[in-house]
Amino acid sequence: MPAGWTVTGVAWAGDEAGGVRATAVACAGPAPLGGGPAELVLVAEEPGVGLGTRFAGVAGPDPGPELTEVLAGPGPGPGHPEHVEPARIRVGGHPTPLWLINSATDRSAYAGEARGMWLHAIAWPASAGHLLAEDVVLHDLTEWTPPELVYGAPSPYLHGGA
Repeated sequence: MPAGWTVTGVAWAGDEAGGVRATAVACAGPAPLGGGPAELVLVAEEPGVGLGTRFAGVAGPDPGPELTEVLAGPGPGPGHPEHVEPARIRVGGHPTPLWLINSATDRSAYAGEARGMWLHAIAWPASAGHLLAEDVVLHDLTEWTPPELVYGAPSPYLHGGA
């Protein structure tokens, strides 16, 4: 966790027949560019669930069409002022790109794929997405839970605020 950040919630989506198909972890802390508090919701989900796109404010059950547009568009190449490099995080020890997708204006949303799952990172306010420019490493909390995790007040975004 970045300095000053806390875990503010855990959620999942699924049913009795299929089990858990998506998980979300919410965190809060100081905005990376200053200006107050920030929230970050990380979602890992099977294709077609739609939890990550719901938090991002994007239509549809997954970011596939959005990523296709981002990656295949006529956009300028590296070095051009309009080119947006992906955020690069580590998931399970592997470098994983997350691409900036169009989202509701009050947040920034990134999406990518890791281990056959859609991975989303949604940040409020939009400028808080700069947190992903830092060295972000995600761990599977079912395998190991760091003892230094600090828990804070529940995230409003996991309770319908998104």
